[in-house]
Amino acid sequence: MTDAQPRSAGALADLRVLELGTLIAGPFCGQLLGDMGAEVIKIEAPGQGDPMRHWGPQERGQPSVWWPIIGRNKKSITLDLRQVEGQSLFKDLSVKADVIIENFRPGTLEKWGCGYAELAALNPRLILVRVSGYGQTGPYSQRAGYGGIGEAMGGLRYIVGEPDRPPARVGISIGDSLAAVHACMGTLAALHHRERTGAGQIVDAAIYESVLNMMESLVTEFDQLGHVRERSGPILPGIAPSNVYPTRDGIVMIGANQDTVFARLATAMGTPGLAKDERYRDHQARGTHQRELDAVIAQWTATLDTSGLLALLEAHGIPSGLIYRASDMLEDPHFLARQAIVNTPHPQFGTLRMQNVAPRLSLTPGSIRTPAPELGQHNEQVFADLLGLDAQALAGYRARNVI
Repeated sequence: MTDAQPRSAGALADLRVLELGTLIAGPFCGQLLGDMGAEVIKIEAPGQGDPMRHWGPQERGQPSVWWPIIGRNKKSITLDLRQVEGQSLFKDLSVKADVIIENFRPGTLEKWGCGYAELAALNPRLILVRVSGYGQTGPYSQRAGYGGIGEAMGGLRYIVGEPDRPPARVGISIGDSLAAVHACMGTLAALHHRERTGAGQIVDAAIYESVLNMMESLVTEFDQLGHVRERSGPILPGIAPSNVYPTRDGIVMIGANQDTVFARLATAMGTPGLAKDERYRDHQARGTHQRELDAVIAQWTATLDTSGLLALLEAHGIPSGLIYRASDMLEDPHFLARQAIVNTPHPQFGTLRMQNVAPRLSLTPGSIRTPAPELGQHNEQVFADLLGLDAQALAGYRARNVI
């Protein structure tokens, strides 16, 4: 039995997207657009397909449990863009498209005679979304650029981890995903511009810049104050109290760094005078005495069990919560009430649970409409419907390994 899914067409239901990307940065952008209703046609190399079809923690030879997420709401066709015939078919498809997403090394499409100049000459309304490690210009543009390198160059890796250890990494491919989100945002902005002017354009999303864009005031702090952010473990230096604190039977995350919230925390602790103590009375004072304040709070939380502490903090309006794993998410009543995770039908797994569409739109909500496709599953449908190719023509292309 599957969870109920909203079945609106979605806000982007009138858009057609050709996705050339592989792995995460391009395909996640395609997933986001598809979740919001766009028709996403994923173009993959014949006989190979996106490596994401095989990635994940499953045993070799078993179906990927990652591909059903990033491949959802897409159609799959095969096309060899290294062949002249494949390039010709791709150009024909581009005439029927609103958006093309690619995350090849810059210059690859141009090498195939499918750069933006050639495509826009055929379809001036076309939006070409280009995701790469370093962007389409600059001295590093031709370098291979994976997400982890973008995270390092964008400043994230240096500040992640414990201060007495080498830089760590976030446990997900955050650089690729941030680039995809920025590419999606740029796509929507370009679509709005096209709505007003009729003109398409290029969206240039670099992984390192997408990471850099999330780095708050890191650069300005150095520029104006000479301050270098360092690794600080579970805290942000100067933001207090905001940390993970021990209980009698676990740990709890508490964020009470705003003056009014800290006053409520002091009351909950039975020590309201802390909020007037010169060491803790305002944001800067608490930041200066952060380690000392954390020790005071930890001494108090360690006397309570987790459920009792959370109930007390909630009663006083103090942001707090557990640090969730997947098993916790699947049991949480709030996740269940909002269907943040849904059980979806799948031809190989029967059903499987995955994150739902976000954000929520009140009038045109996105939805998970179709499972991730098999490689080339929609060849006949797409090539026939969009290009008018008959069975004989398709058989010829297939014999020549074009599709």
